[in-house]
Amino acid sequence: MASVIDRPRRGWLRALLLFTGIAVFSGAAAWGDEGMWLFNHPPKKVLKAKYGFEPGHAWYEHLQRSSVRFNSGGSGSFVSSNGLVLTNHHIGADALQKLSTKDKNYLAEGFYAKTQEQEVKCVDLELNVLMSIEDVTERINAAVPKDGTPAESEGARRAIMNTIEQESTDKTGLRSDVITLYNGGQYHLYRYKKYTDVRLVFAPEEAAAFFGGDPDNFEYPRFDLDICFFRVYENGKPANIEHFLQWAPHGAAEGELTFVSGNPGKTDRLDTVAHLAYLRDLSLPTALDWLMRNEVLLTTYGQRSDENQRRCREELFNIQNARKAEVGRLGGLQDPAVMADKQVAEKALRDAVVADQSLGADTASAWNEVASALKCLREIRKDVFLLEDGRAFHCHQFLIARTLLRLAEEDARPNAKRLREYRQSNRASLEQMLFSEAPIYDDFETVKLADSLGLFVTVAGADNELVGKVLAGKSPQERAAELIQGSRLKDVAVRRELAHGGLAAIRASDDPMIRLALLMDGPARKVRRAKEQQVDEPLRQAYAKIAKARFAVSGTEIYPDATFTLRLAFGVVQGYDEMGQRMPPWTTLGGAFQRAAEHQNREPFNLPPRWLQHKDKLNLDTPFNFVSTADIIGGNSGSPVVNRQGQFVGIIFDGNIESLVWDFVYSEKKGRALAVHSAAIEECLRKLYDAGPLADELGK
Repeated sequence: MASVIDRPRRGWLRALLLFTGIAVFSGAAAWGDEGMWLFNHPPKKVLKAKYGFEPGHAWYEHLQRSSVRFNSGGSGSFVSSNGLVLTNHHIGADALQKLSTKDKNYLAEGFYAKTQEQEVKCVDLELNVLMSIEDVTERINAAVPKDGTPAESEGARRAIMNTIEQESTDKTGLRSDVITLYNGGQYHLYRYKKYTDVRLVFAPEEAAAFFGGDPDNFEYPRFDLDICFFRVYENGKPANIEHFLQWAPHGAAEGELTFVSGNPGKTDRLDTVAHLAYLRDLSLPTALDWLMRNEVLLTTYGQRSDENQRRCREELFNIQNARKAEVGRLGGLQDPAVMADKQVAEKALRDAVVADQSLGADTASAWNEVASALKCLREIRKDVFLLEDGRAFHCHQFLIARTLLRLAEEDARPNAKRLREYRQSNRASLEQMLFSEAPIYDDFETVKLADSLGLFVTVAGADNELVGKVLAGKSPQERAAELIQGSRLKDVAVRRELAHGGLAAIRASDDPMIRLALLMDGPARKVRRAKEQQVDEPLRQAYAKIAKARFAVSGTEIYPDATFTLRLAFGVVQGYDEMGQRMPPWTTLGGAFQRAAEHQNREPFNLPPRWLQHKDKLNLDTPFNFVSTADIIGGNSGSPVVNRQGQFVGIIFDGNIESLVWDFVYSEKKGRALAVHSAAIEECLRKLYDAGPLADELGK
């Protein structure tokens, strides 16, 4: 398929199909392997037309229930009947960091439990397995008054969503989440089996998992053993898993069709041109400024000592990763050709709406309604960023304080009227995070809070009334130190006591962080209400009309934007051309040693000692990392890659730099999904890590 940049115009219908993300009927092959498809609406027509593949219901169900979502923000899969879960090292990094101490750094040094008794329980990790999906669109739309004010509509929509989730949880015992699809066009109820007893089994050294570091992030060729194994337990024993992936030790061949089952986080392919312009001109630049500010802060903090480096390493990685991704996203929207294609496609759809009298003038006005909501967002965006998003108070203990306060406040309300995060069906997951035993370090907290208070002064202004109340006559550095040193919220017992005491205990507390949360909660709630009622609700209603128009004009074979819920993507193992050079479909283990030698094995191109010591044991021709045309995005990290037989052939860990524009538009000319090859995983487990028993368990 021609790239977005050089594709010639092919008429209004083709442009419309690109904009809506459709790749269906006889022309599917011409439009590549696009799509993050719903498991209850898989791309059957595309797969049959392009690849002659027609998997049955059992194939989809098995892959769905073999797939796992990590609450830390990634994907994974069951790879044995004994509860074994495989994900990326960088997805497991949050758990590794929380388990680490000054004397034992699981993140940097790695870990292997040779017996189940040695497996280490994670402090707050939750894994979700999607069991069923139910379309609840009609029930939600029926509950929202057609002629209600935005405030009335938002309240009614929140109430019915909270109610549906609680009814489902009470009936099934499963985690139940109502998911908004097509930006408000549909609502589906996702039911998950939840695992909270999760134990660490294996992790390689960070030097092997993230070989090449930030310079190689989002690049290719790559040489990363980005894997991490956990095991889920029930009633103190390894869970008996019915649906798990068989292991394909030889992986996939060049040109072979593969599938990715994972949880892509967020895309904006169905946004209007006005919405994309808002992202380009305001939202993404603001996010980038914040990320780069914090990258400098954490880098400086980490350089002061090895212990500082350990404490901030995982958060710094996340910030660097997000910074590079946002640069790519912004670059895509700053490409005039990308926006021109979006404008052509949008005009085609709007012209089709005007021509179809059955859609009515109400539908035609939807694009103006989006623009109007975004105008309101421009006026309140700074307050949302600082207060409700909490960027002015960037530390863990403030988040704890505000959660305790809001938990008490929301508990006083009927479930239907609570904020979405505090609905009853989400209570167990919320409390698991709130009462986590993960370590909190005063010096690290102080550095982050001081910098964010400085940001508050810069953005809101030194004369701002709230700024004055927060600083209480002190500098950001002095005030941050006072708040952190005076707070006792690091102590989980204190948190539990405050939560048990409810709103009265919260209001009576003299903890300075609780007092800060009490001071800021009113202004934060005010701006949140403004956003929910004047921005979010009008956007949902407008996008629901646009979705209706798309379905009317182009049929229902349209996948929605990503929502960090389970999706199916497909693609072939295939290299690409880069600046006149052919990029191979895969790299090899031998290539990793070659790459390290080119850099004198200096960080971040330093292979761990065990790799250098046992190089002669390895088959250096073993495929290591490979690329495919599968349509992925952030959140897909850890997703299993399977073949037509549903066998595990690899694990997604990244995309190349050309794939970052996929947030807005897909092209397979150069964009690729990156995965660790199944053969390399087994080769390394057996010959480098003396983990033969773990390798023997795979697929059994």
